[in-house]
Amino acid sequence: MAKQPTPAAEVIDVPMNEVLVTEDFSAANQLALATAQQDSAVRAVALQMGYALPADCTDPDLIQRDISANMRRSVEACLEVGKGLRVLKEACAHGSFMARLDVLGIDVGVASRFMQSAAKFSKLPTSATLKAINNQSKLFEMLVLDDDQLEELELTGQTGELALDDVATMSVKELRKAVREAKAEKEATEKLLENKNKQIDKLSRHIAKATPDTVLLELQKETTAFTNDALGCVQGQLRQAFIALKNHSDADHSLFMAGLLGQVQAELAALRDEFHLPDISNARDQELAAEVAQWNFPTPESTGL
Repeated sequence: MAKQPTPAAEVIDVPMNEVLVTEDFSAANQLALATAQQDSAVRAVALQMGYALPADCTDPDLIQRDISANMRRSVEACLEVGKGLRVLKEACAHGSFMARLDVLGIDVGVASRFMQSAAKFSKLPTSATLKAINNQSKLFEMLVLDDDQLEELELTGQTGELALDDVATMSVKELRKAVREAKAEKEATEKLLENKNKQIDKLSRHIAKATPDTVLLELQKETTAFTNDALGCVQGQLRQAFIALKNHSDADHSLFMAGLLGQVQAELAALRDEFHLPDISNARDQELAAEVAQWNFPTPESTGL
């Protein structure tokens, strides 16, 4: 019996769903655009950080493997780890960076220090500081210093009391103490300069606002203060010194004490001659003495200054 031919399959004409096709094309275009934007952003961060993308690729898996390899190398590699982590963070979808840190076995705080180190130490013009640091723990301790302190350390070999030669020989504990002292010293100096600048600004504003009468009162106040100091020295310290001399022995110290007073009187006479002042100390000019007695010498209370 002859074999019956297999009937041809029936061709069913299914109409194209143009809405689904349009949606698929739109989704594909959006995905391509998002991928291109992500790739551009990752490359921009890599360029900013000075990080060489593995195989010139922005794939997070490749970046992660590159970080793992760098983690097994030297201090310089720690900076590469930091650069890589910063780029990886940019390359990861929102919320996935932490999961990749778990895979790498890096604590989020340590990862943050790696990235801070990369941002801070990559700016240095040479590698002298990095050679002195020589391990990851010291690298993290040095983050306490400001950028200008690190630059000074790099260029001059010292910032404050912290010397680059000492960094290489210090223990991590010693370095921690030294960098914090250097930081505190810098802050204290900046605070002192700030206070001085405020005082100078305040004085400048005071001088700018001062009238001739105000300046005169200031000068009179200052002159009176000097005079009171001189009178206090004569009436107090010099008098007590004379009493001590007199009580020390029965010897006559009159000439010695008179010589000292003579020097004081000579200076007073010289001032009187220089400024053409009348001598009213002994009230020889009774009329002038009476007038002087009515003068009100300025004091801080009377001037309000």
